[in-house]
Amino acid sequence: MASTLNPYINFRTQAREAMDFYQSVFGGEVQRSTFAEFQVSTDPDEKDLIMHSQLTTPSGFTLMVADVPKHMDLAEGSNISVSLSGDDEAELSGYFAKLIEGGTVIEPLSKAPWGDSFGMAVDKFGVSWLVNIAGSVPAQQG
Repeated sequence: MASTLNPYINFRTQAREAMDFYQSVFGGEVQRSTFAEFQVSTDPDEKDLIMHSQLTTPSGFTLMVADVPKHMDLAEGSNISVSLSGDDEAELSGYFAKLIEGGTVIEPLSKAPWGDSFGMAVDKFGVSWLVNIAGSVPAQQG
């Protein structure tokens, strides 16, 4: 099996809600485990929080999220950006439109100086997203 790089986003108590949202954006199947399922909860109030959750999408994306217990530090929102890129304009612009619902557009999805379409947003959970849609290859001058 080849090595892969997957974004892993940490929350304090919103992992379940966030993963349900991301599944509504990207589709796919979610697997999740709680702290109680693995009997690793040190605080009874946290037993139903998500220890690990993974979304596998039809487009081949894998996104992982978890809740961080109270006894551990968490710097919310500023420690990760997730990049989506490719050449399927309909698919990627659709993701961007869904991600900005309830969120904030930092850079509208539009033609970028490098020829692609590019946009930046922060979703309603404070996660930064970058979307890059590859432009057409310019005709050779000759």
